[in-house]
Amino acid sequence: MSADLLISEFRKPRQMLGDQEYDGHLSIHDDKMAEDLGFSGAPIEGPTHFSQFVPLLHEVFGDEWFTKGCISAHYQNMVVEGEEVQTMVEKAPDSSGMVAISAQKRDGTPVLTGTASLGPDYGETELDKRMAKLRPSSQLVILSDLTVGQKGTGNPESVRMDMDQHMGDMYPFSNKQKLEKITETHEFYEGESPWGGPVIPLEMISVLTQYTSGRSGFRSRGPAIGLFAGQQIKMIDGPLMIGKDYLLEREIIALSESRRTESNWILTRVLCPDSKEVKAEVILNSATLKDSYANYEADAAALGKDLSA
Repeated sequence: MSADLLISEFRKPRQMLGDQEYDGHLSIHDDKMAEDLGFSGAPIEGPTHFSQFVPLLHEVFGDEWFTKGCISAHYQNMVVEGEEVQTMVEKAPDSSGMVAISAQKRDGTPVLTGTASLGPDYGETELDKRMAKLRPSSQLVILSDLTVGQKGTGNPESVRMDMDQHMGDMYPFSNKQKLEKITETHEFYEGESPWGGPVIPLEMISVLTQYTSGRSGFRSRGPAIGLFAGQQIKMIDGPLMIGKDYLLEREIIALSESRRTESNWILTRVLCPDSKEVKAEVILNSATLKDSYANYEADAAALGKDLSA
């Protein structure tokens, strides 16, 4: 291993989404659903791995990591419960203030690659680089009713996370239950912190911003199965706190496709209800599997899409 890296112990992340439901059906995190789609098992959700980075990034950036840190990751390979994961972070930021991050399984299979940095400049993040390379797509079928620049019909959405609050069908557990299984806990998550109370764990910020996503009005064709392909969590005036009220504003900032998937890129801004100042921003690149939508070819023909192009 390189002497220039901070390296975590191997951890076994836990699967907590076996009962997840959205759009009236089980998700890819259900074992049977994953098996039907050709996967070896139900994958653990990508942001679960973010917790293993927190002690390393806290060592690199200090307490500022919690107030203005940014983690940006492209997910490479799925992890199923029982597999071990190790995370790596560069010890020192480069001239732009950026460090490279990565995670791998025990056998060396890559799990994710990305960047971490501090604001207010943040630098060119992993997702910034990937979005810059996207080409406009004219062949979307599942996402054909969505447009870049589209705002959430529920804007602004009111949201909060209490310690014992069940987070709904998409995340059928509470923050307290997550802390019982989290790969790397932190004293700031459990009680008092420099900001006067428990901090929402990094991986649970995704849960907070997805909690009310059903109000967004971003309707795609389905039922179809989606998975996280990339994610960025950027603290602007953090941290986000347990028991505090927030507002969410959503916007589609990109649409794309590959041979197997169609992807939307949604930016969610987390605002203070009183001042309306932005506390954090989250970008989620969610990829929907074309083969999981039974009417894909029929809808493509009805829309005049040339699937051979």
